[in-house]
Amino acid sequence: MWDADIVTTPRPGLRERKKEATRKALREAALRLALERGPDNVRVDDIADAAGVSPRTYNNYFPSREQAIVAAVTAEREARVAAAVGARPAGVRLSEAVTEAIVGQYTDPGSHDPRALLLITASPALRDAFLGTAAGIEHPLATVIADRTGAGQLTARVLAASAAAAVRVALAQWTQPVTGADAASGLIMVSGSLADLLRAALAPLAPVLDAASGARTQRSFPSGK
Repeated sequence: MWDADIVTTPRPGLRERKKEATRKALREAALRLALERGPDNVRVDDIADAAGVSPRTYNNYFPSREQAIVAAVTAEREARVAAAVGARPAGVRLSEAVTEAIVGQYTDPGSHDPRALLLITASPALRDAFLGTAAGIEHPLATVIADRTGAGQLTARVLAASAAAAVRVALAQWTQPVTGADAASGLIMVSGSLADLLRAALAPLAPVLDAASGARTQRSFPSGK
């Protein structure tokens, strides 16, 4: 049976810690420069120089400046979502565990500059990169769903991919740019409560998520027939 209390994560080695430190330096430099100059005035060379690495090293971590800027806001969210699901007690419905984990992590302001969201929503390229990060939760979420439910990898991946798609839809609606007369002012606004949008987008998945949990219960407690 799943027991989140006994799950441990091995401490990363020195090489991995150095790589993570470089990744963090790059994403923080990218966001800082974008806020100071505007994203269109930031070059990859500028980000690499600010982080103390070469442009070639930069390319080993991020495929574009947009990816680096967005990563400063979304960093490690994928792992935190999966960890939050795994930490829920075994008796909690899978749909509730997944929904609350996603809502909790996506509505946590974290430590990034509060101007970052405005920067992202004001730039079509950054907004697309931001929406694309939703797919990142699929792999770690599939792993924890498989562990928690005993579902096969295919089922777990389908469920996780569906959750990631729901998150992307909610984020797209939340960061929808202003259209019409107000668009000329350059204003960008978010649409409604992100927590409410995420819950509404994930709600249709509840029956299949809970059915996956139920399948494990039926295997654990056969009917005896």
